[in-house]
Amino acid sequence: MQHETPTVQGQPKQAFVGLQMLFVAFGALVLVPLITGLDANTALLTAGVGTLLFQLCTGRQVPIFLASSFAFIAPIQYGVQTWGIATTMGGLVFTGLVYFALSVLVKLRGAGALERIFPPVVVGPVIIIIGMGLAPVAVDMATGKGSAYSYEDAILVSLVTLVVTLVTAVFGKGMFKLIPIMFGITAGYILCLCMGLINFEPVLAAAWFSVPTLTTPEFKLEAILYLLPIAIAPAVEHVGGIMAISSVTGKDFLKKPGLHRTLLGDGVATSAASFLGGPPNTTYAEVTGAVMLTRNFNPNIMTWAAVWAIAISFCGKVGAFLSTIPTIVMGGIMMLVFGSIAVVGMSTLIRAKVDVTEARNLCIISVVMTFGIGGMFVNFGEVSLKGISLCAVVAILLNLILPKAKNDTAVEQ
Repeated sequence: MQHETPTVQGQPKQAFVGLQMLFVAFGALVLVPLITGLDANTALLTAGVGTLLFQLCTGRQVPIFLASSFAFIAPIQYGVQTWGIATTMGGLVFTGLVYFALSVLVKLRGAGALERIFPPVVVGPVIIIIGMGLAPVAVDMATGKGSAYSYEDAILVSLVTLVVTLVTAVFGKGMFKLIPIMFGITAGYILCLCMGLINFEPVLAAAWFSVPTLTTPEFKLEAILYLLPIAIAPAVEHVGGIMAISSVTGKDFLKKPGLHRTLLGDGVATSAASFLGGPPNTTYAEVTGAVMLTRNFNPNIMTWAAVWAIAISFCGKVGAFLSTIPTIVMGGIMMLVFGSIAVVGMSTLIRAKVDVTEARNLCIISVVMTFGIGGMFVNFGEVSLKGISLCAVVAILLNLILPKAKNDTAVEQ
């Protein structure tokens, strides 16, 4: 068993490698709060706490790191604008219930039950909509729309940031290939610094030690119903993450500790993060890539990464520094990141060899894409269902209602 041969010996070395794993996740981790207006230090805190809770639920057997989920960027932005941060966090607390329900389903019916309820033809287009729905946000930020930056400055900075990120992602070697977001942000930040676009006053005014901003959630039915279905896509994607780390380590984590326990851990982490005012958590593919590259399979390393995240979250100057990153830098990053989310949805359909010309599949994908891109909404009295949540519900219902073709065979897991 590979359990007996962890490659990192000794607590000091494990602590250092844990910090390295956090560094790999750092760019994507702080990107979500910076885009949505949440507190970056709170996101660090909830990533650390969420990872520790996940380890508690899974018996510290799975070497993965949990942090901010990109799937919730648009819903959080809409929720904050519509109901405020507290009510949005209250709705996000309930998204953890989706993981709990799926955990029970897997425990009772096996992992194959997920494939039957959420086949690729359901999950794929929903993930595509998550990415495509964010495309206008990326373009607006990259061009400086609604900001104090001129169009010329915005285009220059965002394109340099994007190009550096692309070059690092394509031509980077080893660990560098895993942190293209960090390289892109750094390049864009340095350029902004040279152009005199950075204001360091918040950093100078911030305390070295400060408690992250915690938000007490408030609960409103409309917010809960809007946010609840959105968790379906990242929850199903969680299965892919567990399969990936199983392949990397040579262990079947779907069986031990079991997919039901990893889903439960992710759900607990998501609800706990929202209770504290942070974005929902998800497994990070970047960290899984780092585990594969470094061959460090010991879950203790992720414990250290979580501890580092919690420790850094109490440094006020870190959050203040992150807040000085111009939105035009974020725009350059997002033009790649949001598109890559849509690509994940496309690859879900391609890997499963979904025949998009088959009438049933064509109907499901077409309706979901039109609803998502067109901004369809359905009102039930005071409650409105729209965006990704509406797409998820429609995809599931159409999959359950529309009869399968006689020659249609379910994709085996």
